[in-house]
Amino acid sequence: MLIDDVRQTLAQHPPSVHVQQDAGPQENVAAGNPDRLASLDLESFLLNLDGALKVRARHQLFSWTQGALQSLIQHELLICALRNDGPALRIVDSFSTVPAEPAHFNELFRQDVSLVPHIIKSWEENHCQPVICDTGEASHCAGSALARELTRMGASRIVAHGTHDTAGQVVTFFTFACRPGALGSRTAYFVELVVPFLHAAWVRTQINWHASSASVKPATPGMLTSREREILDWIYRGKSNIEIGMILKISSLTVKNHVQKILRKLDVLNRTQAVGKALALRILSI
Repeated sequence: MLIDDVRQTLAQHPPSVHVQQDAGPQENVAAGNPDRLASLDLESFLLNLDGALKVRARHQLFSWTQGALQSLIQHELLICALRNDGPALRIVDSFSTVPAEPAHFNELFRQDVSLVPHIIKSWEENHCQPVICDTGEASHCAGSALARELTRMGASRIVAHGTHDTAGQVVTFFTFACRPGALGSRTAYFVELVVPFLHAAWVRTQINWHASSASVKPATPGMLTSREREILDWIYRGKSNIEIGMILKISSLTVKNHVQKILRKLDVLNRTQAVGKALALRILSI
């Protein structure tokens, strides 16, 4: 019954997506009617809403956006920006499971005077609806340091959306950097659906909650061996078992065995959850 209710709601609000002219050929980005979404998409959407409601800390946001949310919005990098006591987006945070230094992208986003203003202006001109643009060589923003870094990591397509106050000023802005092939016909629509919940979840992480929960206590010394911590760090940097084996000069099977032990010790189901919990337990630092 709940799935049917969501299907009916989605059918009443068709997507409104703006594609930049310099973004290159598109295959009807907003194609199809939302009431034709598959039940699997709706199930995934509801699971993501449930995941968003559970977010209270940064590591939980990492686990959600780089885990379940990827089933709806495949992205290499998510940049979140918040306006705080001024006109500029000053609070910036990044989330990615590929080799990407969050602090580096945060600073590039803050300092950018080409790509970021262009995306935000396009979003405002599109009545604050999702926009899609390209950061590749064909883009007039290709010269910005942020655009070059996104292109270098293969995430040359951007889907961006945000929230605004009653005066129409941007409050939060979310930039999903995607590989061109990962940008599906409904990606922008899912971004439009998810961003209000992403906004609420990320804002909650900015609150200095009293750290009394067991989930945010530091890990017990010796919980992971030095080798396991080393492997976990490479997992966080986006390396596969084969790559980690080559780096550490051990077999990929040995790496796989270490990974299984890490998952058991952290009581998680997959590598993304392991990274998220390791951040919470301060086994990993960013």
